[in-house]
Amino acid sequence: MRDHLIIFDTTLRDGEQSPGASMTKEEKVRIARQLERMGVDVIEAGFPAASNGDFEAVKAVADTIKDSVVCGLARAIEADINRAGEALRGANAARIHTFIATSPIHMKNKLRMSPEQVIEQAVKAIQWARRYTDNIEFSPEDAGRSEINFLCRVLEAVIDAGAKTLNIPDTVGYTMPDQFGRLIRTLRERIPNSDKVVFSVHCHNDLGLAVANSLSAVINGARQVECTINGLGERAGNAALEEVVMAVRTRQDFFPCDTRIDTTHIVPASKLVSGITGFPVQPNKAIVGANAFAHESGIHQDGVLKHRETYEIMRAEDVGWGANKLLLGKHSGRNAFRSRLKELGIEFESEEMLNTMFVRFKDLADKKHEIFDEDLHALVSDEVQTPEEHYRLLSLIAHSETGEIPFARVVIADGNNELHAESEGSGPVDATFRAIEKILNSGAELQLFSVNNITSGTDAQGEVTVRLQKSGRIVNGHGADTDIVVASAKAYLSAFNKLYSKLEKAHPQV
Repeated sequence: MRDHLIIFDTTLRDGEQSPGASMTKEEKVRIARQLERMGVDVIEAGFPAASNGDFEAVKAVADTIKDSVVCGLARAIEADINRAGEALRGANAARIHTFIATSPIHMKNKLRMSPEQVIEQAVKAIQWARRYTDNIEFSPEDAGRSEINFLCRVLEAVIDAGAKTLNIPDTVGYTMPDQFGRLIRTLRERIPNSDKVVFSVHCHNDLGLAVANSLSAVINGARQVECTINGLGERAGNAALEEVVMAVRTRQDFFPCDTRIDTTHIVPASKLVSGITGFPVQPNKAIVGANAFAHESGIHQDGVLKHRETYEIMRAEDVGWGANKLLLGKHSGRNAFRSRLKELGIEFESEEMLNTMFVRFKDLADKKHEIFDEDLHALVSDEVQTPEEHYRLLSLIAHSETGEIPFARVVIADGNNELHAESEGSGPVDATFRAIEKILNSGAELQLFSVNNITSGTDAQGEVTVRLQKSGRIVNGHGADTDIVVASAKAYLSAFNKLYSKLEKAHPQV
């Protein structure tokens, strides 16, 4: 019987650490439901001590998810662990993931603790976590640069204290696959009680080696991989869930284990995360990129037509391509709309909200004949607002004519007030942004303006991502509409609202 490779998804925690990739509580719940449908074993829902918003999001995921373990991250500090335990109280199955740095540079310069103090604190953290659950994971932060003898001592101590999973992170993406694999094997061989725990890995992609390092660790005995949808994450990101899962699934002749992931949910999950975060997937991205199963070379096309396996090692349908079939249209009723949203993991707290969304769905159906699942996700992301999103687009007139200077006129809601402005620009989008700035006077720097089609066809909704920066804070905003200029205005206001929200987070690196 093959070993079970545990898939630990940290899209909602480490993935959210990408600059501008913050998610609302409702968005986190939607993604968590998709991960649950996919069969993810452990969902790391966030870092409850980071902010009240993170606490509420972890609590909401814990209260919602039934088939996956829900995990909360905590530093090896009693207050952090208590906060995580409280957030996870409603979970069917809960895990607390605690960590402390073990490399000399981190212990000396960040923690200002001696090695003995670090061991003592790590053991205390396990003991505090056991008040809430027996499912405890421990990570020695910056393990890749830690001294092996000390690393063995720390890990042996936390196993004795009750840790069930040991996660070895390559926090800064520094190690090479052969080197990282040897580290996992060495730890398993040298730690006397290593047979009592599952070894896990959490690899960053700074050198483009996160998946390779993770798979090398699996070959050397790791049985949990920490990863994210689309490889989302801090700096260059994390190991991509879809690549790890499909590498192991495709090469069963090489790997002595397999996952329980329903791979047909991979592409829908990728599109959902991309839409919510506003981070588009590059076309040549493995598994989930638009070109992943495209063949342009005549030789390749001829080979695939004669026998698919000549140039394809996976089937597109096995990872969920082609699953965005038409399900709803302008004649669909409220019950069909509600049922499809529920299947997609989207539920509203009130009937009033559902009714509002149904009206907007009907408006979209009048503009766009074919409504796909991606359209519904974009509609909800675009329209469900959080308390911090104070400003909202009410109306927009944009004019562009050959030989004339484009201009735009906008009306924005500020609470119960209506604010009006108009401006010229180099194009309708530029004019719209200038008009909005006349109202907001934010002084923010526009760092990114990106447009992507949500589905195919000339009537497709456009999804716009806007990235703003001010005083070192970077946020992404996104908006969707069949009119690109309207989508752009929505995206700009979405980013502005996030930029000026008071939410502060203290994200750790693991």
